[in-house]
Amino acid sequence: MRIILYTGKGGVGKTSIAAATALKSARQGLKTLVISTDAAHSLGDCLDRKLSPEPVEIESNLWAQEIDAIHEVEKGWGLVQDYFTRLFTSKAVKDITTEELTVFPGMEDLLSLLRILNYYRNKTFDIIIIDCAPTGETLALLSFPDMFRWWMEKLFPIKRKAAKIAKPIVEPLMGIPMPGDDVMVEFERIYHQLDEMRQIFTDRETTSIRIVVNPEKMVVKEAQRSFTYLNLYDYKVDAVIVNRVFPDRVTDSYFSLWKDIQSRYMDMIRESFSPVPIFSAPWFEKEVVGLEMLARMAETIFAKKDPVSLFYQQQTQQYQKEGDHYLLSIYMPFTDKGDLSLSQKGDELIIRVGLIKRTLTLPRTLRSYTVQGAKFEKDRLNIILRGEKDGEEPAE
Repeated sequence: MRIILYTGKGGVGKTSIAAATALKSARQGLKTLVISTDAAHSLGDCLDRKLSPEPVEIESNLWAQEIDAIHEVEKGWGLVQDYFTRLFTSKAVKDITTEELTVFPGMEDLLSLLRILNYYRNKTFDIIIIDCAPTGETLALLSFPDMFRWWMEKLFPIKRKAAKIAKPIVEPLMGIPMPGDDVMVEFERIYHQLDEMRQIFTDRETTSIRIVVNPEKMVVKEAQRSFTYLNLYDYKVDAVIVNRVFPDRVTDSYFSLWKDIQSRYMDMIRESFSPVPIFSAPWFEKEVVGLEMLARMAETIFAKKDPVSLFYQQQTQQYQKEGDHYLLSIYMPFTDKGDLSLSQKGDELIIRVGLIKRTLTLPRTLRSYTVQGAKFEKDRLNIILRGEKDGEEPAE
């Protein structure tokens, strides 16, 4: 099974390209789902079909779906939903609906991941194409498993014990319901599901991310930053799609300056992302709406190539033994040394690039190791890890 995520700055044409990829995949005989995780859905508009929170069959082998947080809450949020509803209504106005109370920030990310995991486990489809929200929200979606894991590993055991002790005191005294053990078990189940989703997303044979850009300065700069952030989280980018390129046949003098600008940024894109494969789609003479235009777009981008192939693999993060120490190397292009910071807290490395921070837990065999130095050279952050004594081997 393959999972392909399309991301990029808002307005670059991610939805059209995701739908075009899905259509070509389906017409090759693969059971394909294209799913939108963007709260501002436009997938149905692109396909020119009315979609719903459940998969809708578009044609043979092709289904489309727009994730809806309220629908997902109603369908299966279960014990956790019930607890939050009781908690929020214990002191709140009684006519507030369950949906308003339990759909909080980050809920869409969580529910999208759990739905995708369900499809993956049940092998419901051969291919899942994900039309992601704009870059910032996509990074939030992809970092959610890491964030939830940290919360569960660091705070969950304490919270669980505290809830048991406080429940018989707090509930009658303050009238606030405390989570029962069944709710805590539900949280733990979600934690394991998200951890599984993280493993699927970082499996280079299963999942790849494709960045959609337009040949414009602001769009390319954001794509460079997102490429760096994706590498920090060890997600694999296997292609860059340049959308809305003026074709050579456009010769009107009005567009000549625009074509020159696009030409410069096309060179910049090639230099920036090489050797990642770069595909392109032109400005078409009419809107890319409906199956006919989507099929045309897919053929223009991929020609005779299989659109769901894994186009490129690169080891973005690796641990290797070097003499008496281990080296963690992370590929982080488009980064200035001054934008990087690194610290360690126990078995966690805290790496910050600009406004993005990742807490990376060391592998089990290196958890007694500490950072002895770091260098940023040739687009790689190289972190030296040593045991308490020089040359100490990692414990098995």
